[in-house]
This record gives sequence, C-alpha cells and structure tokens, in this order.
Amino acid sequence: MNDLVIMKNQQAVTSSLQVAEIFEKNHRDVLEVIRTKMHSAEFSAQYQKMFVEGSYKDKSGKSNPMYYMNRDGFSFVAFGFTGKKADAFKLKYIEAFNSMEEQVKLPTSPREIARLALQANEETNQRLDSVEGDVKNLKENQVIPNPEYSALNRRVNQRVSEVAHSYGHITQKQRGELFKDIGSGIKKIANVSARSMLRKKDYQMVMDFINDWEPSTATKTIIRQTSLKFDKEPA
Repeated sequence: MNDLVIMKNQQAVTSSLQVAEIFEKNHRDVLEVIRTKMHSAEFSAQYQKMFVEGSYKDKSGKSNPMYYMNRDGFSFVAFGFTGKKADAFKLKYIEAFNSMEEQVKLPTSPREIARLALQANEETNQRLDSVEGDVKNLKENQVIPNPEYSALNRRVNQRVSEVAHSYGHITQKQRGELFKDIGSGIKKIANVSARSMLRKKDYQMVMDFINDWEPSTATKTIIRQTSLKFDKEPA
C-alpha cells in the first residue's frame, strides 16, 4: 500500500497499474475503462485533463501502456468498484491524495508566507537546540578516559594506604574492607554501578571525595573487631 499517490508535474497522481494492483483488477480492464471515457464524445475535454498516457516495462523488458490519473480521474475509475474491501481502498487513496496535496500547497498571501517562514525558522532552531542538547549530553556522559581513570585508582590505593597506616598493623582482610568502603562511596556519589562507568565530568568531584575520604563507622567497627580477634589469638 506504499506510494499510492506520487507527484508528477506538480500534481498528485496515481497510475492505472497501481489502481489495478490495489483493487485486484486486471490492468487491461482498468485501461479499457479509461480509454472508453477519453474517447467518448461527451465530456472528452474534461477527461483529457484527468488522464495522461504513460508506459511501463514488464518483467520481460517489454514496454506497455498505462495511464496516470489525478484525483478526479481516480474517482471516475474507482466509482464502479464496489464492496467493503473496495471502499476501504478508496478511503486509503483519498487519504493519500489529501496528504500529498497538502504537502505541495503553496502560500499565496504575504502574511501566510511570513508565517511559514517564521515556523520554518522556529523548527530549525528547535532542531539545533535538540542537536546541541544531544552533544552536551554526550560530552557530559562520556566515560572517563584511561589516564584519568588510572590516576583515580592510584589515588585510591594511596588513600587506603594512608588510612591503613593510622591503624598500625592491619591484615589483608581489613585492607579489603577499606577498599570496599571507598569504592562504595565513589559509586554512590557518582551514581554509577561500577567504577569503570565513571563519567569524565565527575572526575574532580570523585578525586575530592577520595582525598577527603574516611572509613564509615561500620567499616571502622569491622576493622576493630577483626583486630581484637587477631590480638586474642595465641601466639
């Protein structure tokens, strides 16, 4: 049902071939209806304005006759097609003609021309705003580059070592709790599910967090309890 109506010589038209296919008619019969009207003595001049002869090539490459018709010509041809299915096809054609003709309507008054110019300018501005917004969003959500990501990881290791040093002796498990704590904080403030998803725009914020980071009360408690157990163990 695509391309029921096309533009030809500044006019919305369909073809006898298309009509025959859509209405499931023999193309030869559709041609006969058109030719009968065009060759009739009465209203011949009006029919000449509705139909223009053309040609198409079949699968074998042979050139065959066909007709282009405007809305009025289609109405005359399709008038004899009856039934619910035919009516449904007619409505689709009418809709297609209306849509195509609406697209080619040209403004006539200076006011209408100015209105369309302002509308086109507004639509252009809206598209530009949309593009700029997409570019800004793309930049803001760009994943942090490798050098900055590596710098953050190095600073995490340094900060954990600084905090761990304040506890004196610390086990690998306790150190793991510290890494877990700082990693959880980084993901929370940056609103990401993994550190590898950190955004470039959040780099300085995350770096400031790392510099100021202190273990949570829960993590400190876990480390203290682990230390007590370690001290109670027999030498």
